[in-house]
Amino acid sequence: MGVLAVSGVPGASTLIYYGLHNLQHRGQEGGGIITFDEQGEPHSYRGQGLLSEIFTNGELDHLPGNMGIGSVKYANASKGGLNNVEPLYFRHHSGDFAIAGEGNLINARQVSEYLERHGAIFQTDTDSELLASLIKKGNAEDRIVTIVKALNMIEGGFTFVIMTRSRIYACRDKYGIKPLCIGKLGDGYVVSSESCAFEIMGAEFIRDVEPGEIVTLDHHGMRSTLYSHFNRHRMCAMEYIYFARPDSDIDGCNVHAYRKEAGRRLYRECPVEADMVVGVPESSLSAAMGYAEESGIPYEMGLVKHKYVGRTFIEPVQSVRELGVKMKLSPVRSIVKGKRIVLVDDSIVRGTTSLKIVKLLRDAGATEVHVRIASPMMRFTCHYGVDTSTPEELLCSHRTLEEACKVLGADSLGYLSPESTRDSCFGCADPCQACFTGEYPTLLYDESVEND
Repeated sequence: MGVLAVSGVPGASTLIYYGLHNLQHRGQEGGGIITFDEQGEPHSYRGQGLLSEIFTNGELDHLPGNMGIGSVKYANASKGGLNNVEPLYFRHHSGDFAIAGEGNLINARQVSEYLERHGAIFQTDTDSELLASLIKKGNAEDRIVTIVKALNMIEGGFTFVIMTRSRIYACRDKYGIKPLCIGKLGDGYVVSSESCAFEIMGAEFIRDVEPGEIVTLDHHGMRSTLYSHFNRHRMCAMEYIYFARPDSDIDGCNVHAYRKEAGRRLYRECPVEADMVVGVPESSLSAAMGYAEESGIPYEMGLVKHKYVGRTFIEPVQSVRELGVKMKLSPVRSIVKGKRIVLVDDSIVRGTTSLKIVKLLRDAGATEVHVRIASPMMRFTCHYGVDTSTPEELLCSHRTLEEACKVLGADSLGYLSPESTRDSCFGCADPCQACFTGEYPTLLYDESVEND
């Protein structure tokens, strides 16, 4: 998912709409916007599908105000439907508020059981509703106090933007697993999952929200509160590898520069003789450029992406992913025919896409297809938002390198090492690679919550 907030800028809903377009790669299942007008009245609209399919009949004209939050949704198959599209709005005697979030709470079950024992009834499957319920429990205290207490009851990799009638709170998990940054726009501020949204909004990047930090935005300006002093910089490596746009800067590291360096290191670790390097559009192109530059093998556009097909990895159902691969890419037959190809991809999760791409290139006449992956073998389940619910789904969780290569039908297969994945990142010295190494930055909550 992607979240975005605007504070103190006229026409906030229009700015949010365009900013969310630059975050559309983070979620294509749904989206929404909530604003507060000058009288403190809420206005909201949300729907399923792409933003261009949701906001089609002047809905933005009915979202007045200089403050608002928005979200684009990526959900797994168990959390679909309009009911789970954010932002969500909550009425409460201590003050109404809206909330949108990204990531995953690893203690969601324990928190929901705790809240249900205290009378909570949930209407969605979202982590945002869990956080909202925790915030509402502290109704007699100042809002920032209730938010601090609530955030200290949840664990995982997440970002949240919370909006009351007079201010916005931008929150980031204490491990720094998920990205969130702040920009300046006129006399106001914007908050976004990625800095790439700032360009289209005309905002100037200020800084990243720090791990364990709450940034408060209102007519007084910007203020910072640390809700935790146990803070780490463990940015999810998959943000650099796959999720983020190449024009985003995350924790001081440009995504394109990271991917290009990873491609260079990939050649050093997994060289091969070939006639051309072909990248899988779009998130693998930077790594393919780095591989080509380091190896001296020409880079060619051997695959063309159809512009109007979304990202197949973030489709909620496997059957839809498989159909999407066929619609998504076409080989350039006259370029690849009779050639030995290095196919550079950013990652392999289930192997569905890579298997079909190798077959596409072979059917187009490629004599050899050597697959090179600009990340390590994904062997473990992610608990922080990457949709890999069971190890059995992962190509490499129970296969050797040779077995995985055979499944893909490739002539050879090579992966980047965890060490080079870490060293390619110039901003984060120790990114989270739990899905590759099994070393999780947080505790994992398997045991049932105890009665209090």
